[in-house]
Amino acid sequence: MYNRTYVNNNGLLSFSREIPEMDPVTFPSYRNEDLIAPLWTDLHDGVYYYQEYTTGYVLTRATEDIRRYYPGRGFNASWAFVATWDFVKNKNAIQFQVVLISDDNFSFILMNYGDISEIDFPVEAGYDTVGSTHYFVIPGSNHGNLIPNLKTTSNVNVPGRWAFSANQDTVIGLQMRVSSYLNLSENVTFLLEKLKYELVRRNLTSDVKLTVRSVKKINSIK
Repeated sequence: MYNRTYVNNNGLLSFSREIPEMDPVTFPSYRNEDLIAPLWTDLHDGVYYYQEYTTGYVLTRATEDIRRYYPGRGFNASWAFVATWDFVKNKNAIQFQVVLISDDNFSFILMNYGDISEIDFPVEAGYDTVGSTHYFVIPGSNHGNLIPNLKTTSNVNVPGRWAFSANQDTVIGLQMRVSSYLNLSENVTFLLEKLKYELVRRNLTSDVKLTVRSVKKINSIK
């Protein structure tokens, strides 16, 4: 729980202190602080602004979006905080936004990306928690020449938008049936990588670890 948010001009939200560093740390950083980085990099020659909302259309829109991405929770946004960065570097636009949304029970993070040009500086987009218990790096965001792709990628099928739950309460069960363990073991690496990709795309953190084991069924004779 925090009662203060620091909007840093370098594309970062922090909650315990201001962070003036222009070069991002690599997630997981294992630091003693929570960080939300829609686009942490060396930014200047632009503007950034923020606004808190407790009533009005923004809450209505936030409620609709969260209900679409996370159905079945009866979510009704009671608070939102929107921070927007609008920069120009060498006549190239860098536009992005982070939205914090809560109903006092559940909290969510939206990251929105507009036009973004390539950046020659170190860059990172995602979030990190105290001790890096949970963290996420948007794929490709730690390479300056790939970040223009942020406006077309998503984990909620909305180009340029990434959504995350701040409540680490996700439980996923998976059951598979194969004709033989040999069939599975021959492709286990490919299977696990594909499964991990799908889980991360559905909002699990990128540090999720997957393993596979076989269970042999023995039919007892009575």
